Amino acid sequence: MSSKAAFGYPRWFATIFLTDIWERFSFYGMMAILTLYAAASRDEGGLGLSMTEASAMYGSYIGLVFVLSLPGGWLGDRILGAWRGVLWGGILIALGHYSMAIPSDATSYLGLLLIALGTGLLKPNMFALISGFFGTGERARREAAFSILYVSIQISALIAPLVVGLLGETLGWHWGFAAAGVGMTFGVAQFAMGGRHFGEIGKVPPHPAGDRERAKVLRWTTTIVAVLAALITLDVVAGTFTIMHLVAAFGLVALTVPFVYFRLLSRNPALGEGGRRRLRAFFWLLLSFSMFWMLAGQSGSMLNLFAKNSTERDLFGFTLPGSWFQSVIPFFILVSAPVFAWLWVRFDDRIGSATKFGAALLLVGTAFVVMYGAAASASDGGQVSALWLLAVFFLVACGEVIIGPVGIAAAAEVTSSAFIGRTIGLVWLFSALGAGLSSQVVHLADVVPDQYYYLGLGLLVVCVGLLVAGLGRGLRFSDTAEAEPVTDRVGPVAGKTGPA
Repeated sequence: MSSKAAFGYPRWFATIFLTDIWERFSFYGMMAILTLYAAASRDEGGLGLSMTEASAMYGSYIGLVFVLSLPGGWLGDRILGAWRGVLWGGILIALGHYSMAIPSDATSYLGLLLIALGTGLLKPNMFALISGFFGTGERARREAAFSILYVSIQISALIAPLVVGLLGETLGWHWGFAAAGVGMTFGVAQFAMGGRHFGEIGKVPPHPAGDRERAKVLRWTTTIVAVLAALITLDVVAGTFTIMHLVAAFGLVALTVPFVYFRLLSRNPALGEGGRRRLRAFFWLLLSFSMFWMLAGQSGSMLNLFAKNSTERDLFGFTLPGSWFQSVIPFFILVSAPVFAWLWVRFDDRIGSATKFGAALLLVGTAFVVMYGAAASASDGGQVSALWLLAVFFLVACGEVIIGPVGIAAAAEVTSSAFIGRTIGLVWLFSALGAGLSSQVVHLADVVPDQYYYLGLGLLVVCVGLLVAGLGRGLRFSDTAEAEPVTDRVGPVAGKTGPA
């Protein structure tokens, strides 16, 4: 098709690799300062939300991004084609960041909506675009391609907070959002210019929707938008509207859609009885996946605020921006991923998926128990050593390295190849459930001291981890003797599961 480029892949892969780096740079940069911006006072140029309101907004927003990957994937598969899905998704993301660069509440919230819509459109179609270049006999090369993209995600997640966070916390929040917009603009430009390397791959939808299906989807979409607009209008007219009403609505979506989608998938007659049984067993691991992200998702909200307000950040006379701590987790992931990869290769036949899920929950739960000590030390209004947060983020990173690839790999084992995309979609949606749970549990910090908030959640998840590791060994969701041959799997991609 085209000459070889980086990593031994054709030039189309270099185009996707760079696009993904810039898109993740813009996203993780924006997310590094979002909670800090929302919790900053009006005098500091922020939205003036309380700490728990800002954290709730962060959690519900992450959940919304995950959920929007469903309609985004449908649009690419049935209407736009994967290539146009990525292009238009990137354009929406860039417009969203530039909207947030304008200092006003309305443009900030509009920007968040545009970024969520764009990310939901771009991410699933990016994966679909890559898969389109590999046949059923090229599983190893596909897995290698996704592993390389995993590295790009972590590099972007490491660098973005350093750049966007510095600009946002020193020059002003909106300068940080503008920098994220510039990054996404670079990504869109090089993706558009590299379109010639894709040939016909992704240029047309693989399963075009018929006129009746398009009309039905349009009716449902119009109805949903009209109902939402009517409810918001009534809220505004009554004089009771606050942004937290929308946050609660988005959180409710993240809490309900995963269960609805799971029920619809499990009732598909094409699964067969064996497939339904394995999927029902996998459901319990999906719930534990949500528990993990309920805590790990607070790295960018509650723990981000703790870094800003309660952590010593002076280093050789320079005060580190609080958002720079968001680079710690991707750094630890990059360092620890090879170690865990070696462990799984050496001991995989002795350690089942449920045990790995349990280990990830134990790690993230222990991280919150450690946060109990940090919060207790800072309870008098003082600041604590940065070593507390470094220890917490190290534990979270190790848990993420475990549960990210294991969740994707387990999903690929549950059903036949015809359902792999949909079962992996379940992993994304139950990540959204975790984010939705996070947006609700943070309100507990309003009624209990911070140290007991962290301790209670940490002990709860530790107990769940022990149950999953102990009882989950009896779950059978990858019975290859009954499952149809899986010939087109998506390889495991560690860390940063899903579109967030």
